[in-house]
Amino acid sequence: MNKERLKEIMLDQKEVFSGKTDLKERDISLDTYIKTSQVVVITGVRRCGKSSLLFLLKQKMQLNNEDFCYFNFDDERIINETSLPEEIDNIHRELYSKDAILFLDEIQIIDGWEKFVNRMYEQGRKIFVTGSNASILSSEISSSLTGRNLTLELFPFSFNEFIRFKNHKFQLNKLSSKDKSQLIADFDYFFYHGGFPLVIKDDDLEILDPYFKDILYRDIIARYRLSQVNEVKQIGLYFLANSSKIFSYATLQKISGVKSTSSIKDYLHYYTQSYLFFYLRKFDYSVKKQTLNPKKAYSIDQGFIHRIGFSFSTNKGRILENIVYIELLRNKKEVYYYSGKGECDFVIKQGITITQAIQVSYNLNKENVDRELAGLMEAMKEFNLKNGLLIYYDNEIEEQKLPAEIEMVPVWKWLLNYN
Repeated sequence: MNKERLKEIMLDQKEVFSGKTDLKERDISLDTYIKTSQVVVITGVRRCGKSSLLFLLKQKMQLNNEDFCYFNFDDERIINETSLPEEIDNIHRELYSKDAILFLDEIQIIDGWEKFVNRMYEQGRKIFVTGSNASILSSEISSSLTGRNLTLELFPFSFNEFIRFKNHKFQLNKLSSKDKSQLIADFDYFFYHGGFPLVIKDDDLEILDPYFKDILYRDIIARYRLSQVNEVKQIGLYFLANSSKIFSYATLQKISGVKSTSSIKDYLHYYTQSYLFFYLRKFDYSVKKQTLNPKKAYSIDQGFIHRIGFSFSTNKGRILENIVYIELLRNKKEVYYYSGKGECDFVIKQGITITQAIQVSYNLNKENVDRELAGLMEAMKEFNLKNGLLIYYDNEIEEQKLPAEIEMVPVWKWLLNYN
C-alpha cells in the first residue's frame, strides 16, 4: 500500500481516537491488563465498546501521542496485506523516533496478524489487539500466541454500566420513592433498548439494524465465504423471535430450508463466533448427554430481540431471562438449565458441583407462582441446595408466604448487586 496514503489514514485515525470524550469506565480492572507482559486480546461483538476500552487503557497509562500507535484495520481505505501491521509500526517509528505501545483494532481482518504480534512480543513490546470474532482466541493464535496472551471478552453495557453512562447514582439501601421510580424507569429503558453504547447515547434502536447486517454479512457470510445467505439469516431471525426457548436442528432445517444438519451446526457455530448468540445446555452429569440434549438460544443483547425479532408482551419473561443469562456470562459463570418434571431456568456449576439454582419470572403472581417454585425447588432437591433464588420484575406475592429457603429479588437490584 502507498506509504504516504497509509500515513495519512493512520494520522486521521489517531486524531479521531485521541479525540474521544466523556467515556465511562467499564466494570473491568484495567490494571490487570496494563501490568501484564502478555499480549492483551480484547474480543466481543461489534460496537460493544472495544475501541473505547483501548482509549480508556491509553488514558489510564497516561500515554502521549509519541508513546502509542493506534490503527483500526476495519477501514475501507486499506488493503488486506500481511505486511500492513509492520508498515504502520515503521511509520510511527519514523514519525516519533521511538517504539510504540501498539493498539491494533479489529486485527482479525489482516491475514497472518498473529505472526507479527508474536514477533513484537518477542521484542518485549506492549501490545493490545481487538477483534469482533472469537476465532482470534482459538485457531488463529494457537500456534503463535499460546500462553502469551491475556484475553478479555467485552459485552455491551451491563445495567450497572448503563446507570453510570446515564450519570445516575443510587444507594440501594437508601432508596427514596423518587429514586426507586427513577431506577425502575432506567431498567425499563435498558430492558427495551439494550446495552450498545451508541444506541443509548443517540436513543435510537434503529441503529441495531446495520449492526445486525454487519455481523451477518461481514462477520459470518464474508468471513466464512457462505453462499446460503438467506438461509443463515432466517436462523438468526428465528433465534431473535424465540429467545430463551428450546430449539431443535429439525426446526432450524425447516425454517431455513437447509437440509444438512452439519451445515446447521456450522451456522450456529459462526453465530457464536461472532458473539451474536449463545447456546445453553441442559445439565447432565454425562458430558455426552449434555451435547445431545436440547439447547436454548440467547442473544448478546435484548435490543436485538426488540428491534429485529418479535417483541409481543408474552415475550417479556423470555427477554428478562435473556438479560439474566448474559449477566451470568459476563461474570464468567458456567451455566446450564435444569429439566426434570419441572424446569429451572439456570443452575450454576463451580468445579464439579452445582452451587446455585435461579428461576426468572417477569410477573410473579398467583397463577404462576406454584409452577415457578416447583421447578426451582426440584432443582434444589436434585443438587442438594439449601437455598434458591427467584428473580422477578413485578411481584404480586408476599415474600413471607413463600418457603423460607427461597430468596426473592427484583431484577434491577440483582443486576446492580451482582457486580
